[in-house]
Amino acid sequence: MPKLICRLKRYRQLKELTQEQLADIVGVRRETIMRLEAGKYNPSLKLAMDISKAVNTSIEEIFIFD
Repeated sequence: MPKLICRLKRYRQLKELTQEQLADIVGVRRETIMRLEAGKYNPSLKLAMDISKAVNTSIEEIFIFD
């Protein structure tokens, strides 16, 4: 089964956003962002799209199936 690698933390920090700020932008709780960055949560397609727009990076750069 493929594993999802999430590089969200890197791109969030490049945009100088806190987890709380990103969560507010995409309409989720900070805990959701924290779990994504820890690899403990797989985002819905809509959430992945919203995150990629917020950090101005393609979904494929942030979320990688290995």
